[in-house]
Amino acid sequence: MARILVTDDAAFMRMQLKDIVTKLGHEVVGEAENGQVAVEMYQEVKPDLVTMDITMPEMNGVEALKEIKKLDADAKVIMCSAMGQQGMVVEAIQAGAKDFIVKPFTADRINEALSKAL
Repeated sequence: MARILVTDDAAFMRMQLKDIVTKLGHEVVGEAENGQVAVEMYQEVKPDLVTMDITMPEMNGVEALKEIKKLDADAKVIMCSAMGQQGMVVEAIQAGAKDFIVKPFTADRINEALSKAL
C-alpha cells in the first residue's frame, strides 16, 4: 500500500482519482489544487507517490515536478494529462516523471501506472 498525494485543479478529478486509488488499496495522504500547493504538501506529508495534473494555475505540473525532484531526487510522480499535451508529457518524462495517464482514466490504467512507478 502506498501513500499518495493527488494533484489536480479540478475537484471532481481529485475525487475520481482518490476513489480509484483508495479502491486499489492505497492511502490518499493529501490533495493539492495546483503545483505550488503540491510542492508544499510534498514536504509536509512525504508521500510515496504523487499524481500530477499538467495544466494548472499558479504552477503547472511540469514546474511542480521539477521543484519536487529538487527536494527529493527519488520522488515518484505520475503525470495526468488530457489528450493533445504530448509536448508537455515528453518534457515531464525528461524531468523525471515515472509514467503518465491520459484523462479520462480507467482504474486498470491507474493500477498499471502505480505498479510500474512503485
